[in-house]
Amino acid sequence: MSIKLGDTAPDFTAESSLGEINFYKFLGDSWGILFSHPADFTPVCTTELGFTSKLKSEFEKRYTKVIALSIDNAEDHKKWILDINETQKTEVQFPIIADQDKKVSELYDFIHPNASATGTVRSLLIIDPLKKVRLIITYPASTGRNFDEILRVLDSLQLVDEYKIATPANWNNGEDVIIPPAISTEDAKDLFPKGIREVKPYLRFTPQPNT
Repeated sequence: MSIKLGDTAPDFTAESSLGEINFYKFLGDSWGILFSHPADFTPVCTTELGFTSKLKSEFEKRYTKVIALSIDNAEDHKKWILDINETQKTEVQFPIIADQDKKVSELYDFIHPNASATGTVRSLLIIDPLKKVRLIITYPASTGRNFDEILRVLDSLQLVDEYKIATPANWNNGEDVIIPPAISTEDAKDLFPKGIREVKPYLRFTPQPNT
């Protein structure tokens, strides 16, 4: 199956580096990040998992739980984690799903045959508390993910859900946001008391509401 934005993220139960995990129970009412890796003991993914581990407090601030996936078994995951902790100077505490039978990979369309017939591509999904898929990013095996961008998108999505706004190109937390065209300027004055900066009738900015 092919998962698209707005779809409900499929539930599953699988072994992991922390024992058996049911995905929905693991997430609870938190936001979630599920990201896949082609195999254990791979260099790019080692740096990614280490960097993700170092962002633990940042994800906690955003009420977000992280879970990784690799097609190797749980025992290999545990050995790989030791390497990650040693080389990246961290302590991986989030689970890594064991997916030797590729059931979860197939469920989430992580196997792209033209890139690799056996390994998963390096995809990342952001899933909201209603279990809806809100972001899908797929990287080639040679390019490490940009986790600053992932945090940026999380900030944007959570802000969009709380307020009726959008975020412009290269937006970062704390900067002005966009008032969507569907909101009239009169209504916007009530919704955004910090003020409105109109560039065009369809392009209007306001200071970030929660700062």
